[in-house]
Amino acid sequence: MAIEEDLEFTTASASRNLQWLTSVKRNGKPGMNLVEKSTEEGSLRILCRLTTEGKVFIDQILSILND
Repeated sequence: MAIEEDLEFTTASASRNLQWLTSVKRNGKPGMNLVEKSTEEGSLRILCRLTTEGKVFIDQILSILND
């Protein structure tokens, strides 16, 4: 499922917000490095997955919420 559909964002807004979570923001400055983007060969669709830092961050949030 597409992120923009899940969050009810436009494609441009989803892309812009997702860029903050990658290693480099749109302006070339360091991002949060929580998400890694890639493309599937022969497809225009961008695939996203959590980096190791992203998984640690999610675990920390879940730990706080479960306390």
